[in-house]
Amino acid sequence: MDEPSGRGRATLVEDDGDDVEFDGDDATLLRAVDRAGSVARASAELGRSRARALSRIETLESAFGALVERRRGGSDGGGSRLTEDGTRLLNRYDRLAAAMAATARVPETVLSGTVADVDGELAAVETAVGTVWGLHDGVAVGRSAQARIGGDAVTVRAAGDDTEPAATSARNRRRGRIEGVDRGETVHVVRIRVDDATVRALVTDGSAERLGLREGNRVRIAWKATATRLVEGTNG
Repeated sequence: MDEPSGRGRATLVEDDGDDVEFDGDDATLLRAVDRAGSVARASAELGRSRARALSRIETLESAFGALVERRRGGSDGGGSRLTEDGTRLLNRYDRLAAAMAATARVPETVLSGTVADVDGELAAVETAVGTVWGLHDGVAVGRSAQARIGGDAVTVRAAGDDTEPAATSARNRRRGRIEGVDRGETVHVVRIRVDDATVRALVTDGSAERLGLREGNRVRIAWKATATRLVEGTNG
């Protein structure tokens, strides 16, 4: 599935990929491998460790299929190149990134509430849609705060899709009803009513068509705690 995600960045998420995301850093890695002809040379070019690059490629391949063909030894000393699936994935990412770039403004949902819990770099705020987890830069339990959620961070799924994200950072999951769809040329803003608030999500034209997103339809939405910003002291 192609979904905009994160703060102002394009991300590909595969429906059955255990919440593995392919983003700009991953695209840069695959392009470097394709250009350099090996994971080792690509890692050196990018200033990353070879082990880390190999580990990331293996993680991506668990969700998106074989992306890099690795050849060992031989007269040419071996090397690596992208598979057809790897090239197609890069092309998908480029199309989504172009669609994101064409979107003039990323809508943001702002939910006010009270800090209920702090767990390391994450904190929970009680809002009109229930408990919302997000990243904070110093908040205190009992203080007023806002949860700011970029529309490009919200993933929309069909109401009957009970798949739960595997990543622990995907703590925020809700059910809602579509209030309306503001259609753009390649990316649409979907307004979803959840309890007493409206959450906005950016959805590509292809995903909107596949999901049949229409006013009145029920959907499931999710957004990661790590893609939610918590700001203290802004709630009246």
